Amino acid sequence: MAMEAALGYVAQHCRDEGISFEVGLDPNGTCVVGPEHTELFTSLGQLEAKRTTTTPDMAGLLAHLLSEAGVEEGNYVAIGASGSFPALLVATLTAVEALGAEPVTILSLGASSFGATRPAFHLLDLYGLLEARGFVSAPPSAVSLGGSGDVGAEFDPTFRDGLLRGLLESDVPVLQNPDLRANVVERLAIYGFGTTGREPVVFVNIGGAEVNLGISPRILDVPAGLVGGPVAEESRASGEPVDLPPEHQRGVLFEMAFLGVPVIHLLHLRGLALRYGLPWDPLPLPEVGTTRLMDAQKGKDLGFWILTVGYLGAMALVALFGREKRGQETVR
Repeated sequence: MAMEAALGYVAQHCRDEGISFEVGLDPNGTCVVGPEHTELFTSLGQLEAKRTTTTPDMAGLLAHLLSEAGVEEGNYVAIGASGSFPALLVATLTAVEALGAEPVTILSLGASSFGATRPAFHLLDLYGLLEARGFVSAPPSAVSLGGSGDVGAEFDPTFRDGLLRGLLESDVPVLQNPDLRANVVERLAIYGFGTTGREPVVFVNIGGAEVNLGISPRILDVPAGLVGGPVAEESRASGEPVDLPPEHQRGVLFEMAFLGVPVIHLLHLRGLALRYGLPWDPLPLPEVGTTRLMDAQKGKDLGFWILTVGYLGAMALVALFGREKRGQETVR
């Protein structure tokens, strides 16, 4: 429910602000499916995959995966997101909030085609909109240009310089180190490693940011969904083991796996949909709670999780209403 409400709010914001979206690309009118090529474009993307991520039950799947990774109320969840799948960021943030956990999010603005490719409404803009409305309680921890070297090396220089100036004028820390290893180390510190009591329970990778995936071809063998992480308790379920590349080739995903942190890998959408029973490129979007989720690799029906997430979504909306009410009282 919370994801559906969040996407509805984003779509209304776009209509109010005159941010156009092409019906042929985004027939469900979500405004999180962008143009194919813009100044923020980094790589090719599949339109059907982008539209698949907008199904509201995606948040239900994320809540299940987070719970399976051991996330409980009060835990930290590390999130690394490129601009390629903005709807997956919405799904992840609403699921984290519904579980009572706290997101620690680093954004990379570069996007593959049909992602958050609008320069006037990029991923940081989307996050700020969700935060202002109360769909996420914590601001982003850092932002980078993304793209090649994580510094937008392939962007038009004039556009890149203007975008960077805008980021530096924001309140969000900006990461600008083109060295992969140094960048990974900096991000791990932001996620809480070396800071007592702030280590994340799980890392969620959204999209294909170079600094998150690394430069090893072994990333192609990492399946979609929950992977890596040792079983710390009987109630926790680890994912498939991760074959680690050499240290100098590791992005944040591999480094998290090396540290024993489970990873939720959200990139290969066809594989994710096939594995968990998500509808592919639905039109219209299915109603919340109607997707019969299952884990094909484990032969496990996850349908009951939709009922759970429906409840969690209702609680999230109640909390949102409460925050708005408290804010109104403060204004008075």
